[in-house]
Amino acid sequence: MRRALAALFLLVALPAWAAEPKELTWSELIPPDAMPEVPNMQPLHNLSGMADALESAPAAKQEMPHAPVVQSLDGKHIRLPGYIVPLEVGENGRTTEFLLVPYFGACIHVPPPPSNQIVHVKSEVGVKLDELYQPYWIEGAMQVKPSTSELADAGYQMDAEKIYIYELPE
Repeated sequence: MRRALAALFLLVALPAWAAEPKELTWSELIPPDAMPEVPNMQPLHNLSGMADALESAPAAKQEMPHAPVVQSLDGKHIRLPGYIVPLEVGENGRTTEFLLVPYFGACIHVPPPPSNQIVHVKSEVGVKLDELYQPYWIEGAMQVKPSTSELADAGYQMDAEKIYIYELPE
């Protein structure tokens, strides 16, 4: 009887263990009925000295720090590609806490995206970043829970189970 129950348990539980994470796109983090976000960006006409100005400029202010989120994503096991903006780097040089954002350069002297386009990620192992412009896949359970950092407000959080380099299909 015990073996039959154990076998039945394995048959029922095996699909849950083997389930692949749901692959999300950034647009799926925005509720379908949300108002479209229009960035308040001013055109740049004089680009001379822009690099020096950006280096010394204060961090840009986030336009939508309380953007609406998709509540149904709470607790879902997902996989999301994006760029890492480090918040905490350990003594071993590994980033253990970071913001995952949809495009390179977000939160660093350019206006951060709306909070529903930022995921605050924590990782026990972390990731060693060789290049900030390298995109990564992050897998883990999504939490619909706001957080605040010195760089931006995030509408989602995640404890990363896997972090690996995003590569385009050949």
